[in-house]
Amino acid sequence: MDDLGAIMAIERASFPADAWSDETMRAELASPHGRYIVLERGGAVAGYAGLRHLAGGKDADVQTIAVSADARGRGQGRSLLRALLETAAERRAREVFLEVRADNPVATALYESEGFTELGRRPRYYQPDDVDAVVMRLDLTAWAETQETPR
Repeated sequence: MDDLGAIMAIERASFPADAWSDETMRAELASPHGRYIVLERGGAVAGYAGLRHLAGGKDADVQTIAVSADARGRGQGRSLLRALLETAAERRAREVFLEVRADNPVATALYESEGFTELGRRPRYYQPDDVDAVVMRLDLTAWAETQETPR
């Protein structure tokens, strides 16, 4: 919660048309069903990511991932995503879902490279831009097997 101001600055810069409100983010950070992490560089917040998983549930949802403009292109988004997926695996989820803007090929490529596949689309989901959401799913068990180091 101490990082809310820095998180919101990245949120607004990353998602100018549809950023979450301070109240929404505050509720997400306080939720017992969520796990939020921040990426720090030089003592400053350079990114954040959040996962929602209900205790005992077999699925989890990536709620958000954002990295500041000056920290992009360095694998930081992938690191945040993998940390969320590891958390979901620790909590015994079997599947992870997310929505990504159809006009965000960089994020889509990241998710696909980690094994997410498209399930469908939600037309005009992101407002006010009328951009579709691509709904994606990851088989977490299969993903976890690819992360194990051979002995």
